[in-house]
Amino acid sequence: MNINLYSVGIFMSISRRTTLKTACASAIGWTSATPWTFARANQALKIVSPFNAGGVNDVLARALAKPLGDLMHQSVIVENRPGAGGSIGAGYVARSAPDGNTLLLGIVDTQSIIQFIYRRLPYNPETDLQPVSLVSHIPIVLMVGQSLDQTRNLADLTRLAKSRPGAISYASWGVGSIVHLAMERLATASGLELLHVPFSGQAPAVQAVLSKQVDMMFVPAGAADAASKDGRARILASATAARLDLLPQIPTLKELGVDLSMGLWQALYAPGGTSAAKVNELTSAVHKAMHDKAFVDVLRVQGAKPDPTSADGLRKLQSEERQVYGALVKRLDIRID
Repeated sequence: MNINLYSVGIFMSISRRTTLKTACASAIGWTSATPWTFARANQALKIVSPFNAGGVNDVLARALAKPLGDLMHQSVIVENRPGAGGSIGAGYVARSAPDGNTLLLGIVDTQSIIQFIYRRLPYNPETDLQPVSLVSHIPIVLMVGQSLDQTRNLADLTRLAKSRPGAISYASWGVGSIVHLAMERLATASGLELLHVPFSGQAPAVQAVLSKQVDMMFVPAGAADAASKDGRARILASATAARLDLLPQIPTLKELGVDLSMGLWQALYAPGGTSAAKVNELTSAVHKAMHDKAFVDVLRVQGAKPDPTSADGLRKLQSEERQVYGALVKRLDIRID
């Protein structure tokens, strides 16, 4: 809103001008409004989740939107752009204007794995997306549905799968996803032959397990905990280094003789070419937003905690993860043309 005080009368007194300016600013909602805050307030900040609604990525994006918007003095919207293992949403952000108003809530899949899976990825994770901040690490657990109702533990599952090679199925939210790779590693370590059934997102994959269409899945801990409480699923083990506070009764795979620890991390990215000053501003605001009680509570339900790692720390993490997962994908020979 532009207000020309002279238009209401060239002979207006100083006190009258001050009164009008204060009244107009109050109507907008800030008593200390400036052209900068007016411009910022009129342009929404968009967080793109590259997966379907209902999954942990969507849940965290929406939980972060409110405190981040308050700190940035902007409305924040969450937009789901699922498909192709998250590469559609990530590619969209990579092609967006580098003004800091379009962000990606990326995960280990989009930033450190699928570049080794897809031969023609529509973005370069190393150059087309600028790290802003790590948000959290989300633990994953092995969950079986009622189609495996007699499977009480990992030993039961192993015996059953070995007696029926290729017949026991598992879901994932896409080829090359972290949960796909986790199950492939478990199968390799245990000498199992399993049937992979990929879906377009976490929510439909979990629903397939709960409705007995698919037998099992590695699932974010919070979603598995919720599903197990009504008896439609059972959690056999966690793919974590230590037992989870959320599920202290669930053993780790390592406790059960399988040396496997993998998890899902989520982080915010801006388009490549975004200025260092803008990235620093976003990083600072995100770190403050991550202390919001409601956001922390959402993470707690997922068995996680905020992890406000800097942009440089995130860059180092994803580089290390690319080396690990690049070698794993090559060993498993997973490719999509």
